Amino acid sequence: MPGEKKHSKKREAILAKIRSMKTHPSAITVYEELRKEIPDLSLGTVYRNLALFREEGKVVSVGVVNGQERFDGNTMEHTHFVCTLCGDVMDIDVPLDKNLKDDIADRYGITVYSHRLTFFGECARCAPGP
Repeated sequence: MPGEKKHSKKREAILAKIRSMKTHPSAITVYEELRKEIPDLSLGTVYRNLALFREEGKVVSVGVVNGQERFDGNTMEHTHFVCTLCGDVMDIDVPLDKNLKDDIADRYGITVYSHRLTFFGECARCAPGP
C-alpha cells in the first residue's frame, strides 16, 4: 500500500532492541548493541528507523542527554529522572493525580492529550556522600 513502510528484519530488530533496553538508549547505543548480531547494520539505518518509530508512536524521545537523543520503548505516560552528571536516565514511579490533565485543561481552557514529566538531578552513584 502507498506510504506503508515495509517490515524488514533490521527494522524489527531495532524496535525489539529498544523495547528490551531499560536504559533509554541513544541511537549509537542501539547500533553498538545490534551490530554484534547484524554486522551489516549502519548507524544511519538506526537513526532513520528511530525517527520513523517516533513518528509512528512506537517509541518516545526522552530528550537530548549529553548531546545524544535518548529513546524509550515504553510509550505509556510515565516519569523519568535524568542524572545531570553521568547522563543515566531512569523510569521513576511518581503518583500523579488521575484528574491532573482534566484540571489543567479546565483551568487554562485547553485540551490536553498527554504529558511528560522529567526530573533532573544527581543519581545515587553521582551524588556526594553524607
